[in-house]
Amino acid sequence: MGRVDGEELIDRVLLAADLVPRGRVVSYGDLAELVGTTARMVGRIMARHGHDVCWWRVVNASGHLPPALLGRAAPHWAEEGTRRNAAGTACRMSVALADLAALGERYRGELAAAGDGTR
Repeated sequence: MGRVDGEELIDRVLLAADLVPRGRVVSYGDLAELVGTTARMVGRIMARHGHDVCWWRVVNASGHLPPALLGRAAPHWAEEGTRRNAAGTACRMSVALADLAALGERYRGELAAAGDGTR
């Protein structure tokens, strides 16, 4: 995927986050690679614009969220059956990671269906 900027980038990050299946997670870096940006930018977009999408499915590479979000994410993880570490403070990436190839296919399909590269 080529790099995108501005509102299109925001739309693409939010679209990709919404496509992560229930009970699965991806890292900021996984989404960054998919949409053509950096993990830091995905984090910024999720912090500023991600409140209407499945934000609890986007974690850091070790399966953690910022501490301030953990209490709000835990009920979502429990309801969706997302596998967590023994302390319940992070997702177990080895078993909770979404199928990235399948996610990429769905994402590209959604972009193609939108016709203009955004949702």
